[in-house]
Amino acid sequence: MGQDAAEKMREVVDGVYRTDSRRVLATLIRLLGDFDLAEEAMHDAFAAAVEQWRQEGVPKNPAAWLISTGRFKAIDGMRRRARFDKSLGEIARSLEAAASDTSGWENENVEDDRLRLIFTCSHPALPPTPGSR
Repeated sequence: MGQDAAEKMREVVDGVYRTDSRRVLATLIRLLGDFDLAEEAMHDAFAAAVEQWRQEGVPKNPAAWLISTGRFKAIDGMRRRARFDKSLGEIARSLEAAASDTSGWENENVEDDRLRLIFTCSHPALPPTPGSR
């Protein structure tokens, strides 16, 4: 699609935004029950419209397309966050288990870490702090 066609499609989407965005947002708020989530879903739907309408053409009912797309984008986002939250809990449990198992820790490892920290802090590439000499 050429530059002129892309610009024309942007103008079409902009026109739909001006005429239908308030109705799309109100419907998404009703469907999703959350203002912020609905606003994010609406913007995601308009971003998808720019790409998809360029390839497939403007649907017969752009507002309905935007509402449907926004709703599905919001549901996908909620599912993604739920999976992330679940995996975050699993990671936290495994870290707690690893932290409580100190059998592999030995005093010499702690000493090695201290020595490494001393060498890191006194590296010649670091500028000396005032009053340190």
